[in-house]
Amino acid sequence: MSLAFALLLGLIQALTEFLPVSSSGHLSILQNLFGVEKVGEVDVLFDVMLHFGTLISVVIMYRRDIWDMIKAFIGFFRRRGPDAASRTQRERGSARFILLVIVATLPLLIVLPVKDYIESLYGSLTFVGAALIVTGLVLFISDRIKKGKKNENSATLVDALLVGCLQAVATAPGISRSGMTISCGLLRGFDRSFAVRFSFILSVPAVLGANVLSLIKALKEGIDASLLPVYLAGVAVAASVGCLAIKLIRYLTEKERFGRFAYYCWTVGAAVLTASFFI
Repeated sequence: MSLAFALLLGLIQALTEFLPVSSSGHLSILQNLFGVEKVGEVDVLFDVMLHFGTLISVVIMYRRDIWDMIKAFIGFFRRRGPDAASRTQRERGSARFILLVIVATLPLLIVLPVKDYIESLYGSLTFVGAALIVTGLVLFISDRIKKGKKNENSATLVDALLVGCLQAVATAPGISRSGMTISCGLLRGFDRSFAVRFSFILSVPAVLGANVLSLIKALKEGIDASLLPVYLAGVAVAASVGCLAIKLIRYLTEKERFGRFAYYCWTVGAAVLTASFFI
């Protein structure tokens, strides 16, 4: 693998992972229309490393929230009984954030029994095109939702569960994870900044869970140490561009322009649907 190709894949991974355009949908299009192999089929380790690269960008951008959550988790075991009352409002908010993330992650367990069926959808351009159009419709509506005020202290477990259900739906190719989870949060009355923050922090356990098994498989297959510098360069691009993509999403959501990506999804979706009739 060349350095230029590794850098390109890192760029594509970061942009499609965070922008609401569906990374899985674009992967399917590349595979079916242009004959580009999935990165993971060429080298599982590099595929895993790219995902961890985007995970790094989430940790960097939300390092304070994540650190507060870690401290709240540890503090749960240190402060029990009467001492629990001494927690600050920030500590209680971080502890509740953990609970919301756990509840929102649970629906992913439902996906496991149908994992093979979902993967089979990668071969259907008709499905991917239609899914991108649906994603565009959800994004278009998101900008027209009345501003909410809910945050980690006021969001309910039902809110978190519904966001998690949309995350589970987004495992299908063409459905954007960030687009669905942010839009669902807005629909449930989340403050716009909290909707973005919750969506991206929610991706942390999802990415970790999805890649642990892949990492084990990669290690069993062996590592070509000579390629590690090239891989690390791709990871660096994925992490740095990922930070910029998160900043862009935060800005657009605050300015009620998140739905601008709808036009891109509609254009690509319509083109893919048209192409599917000739392939």
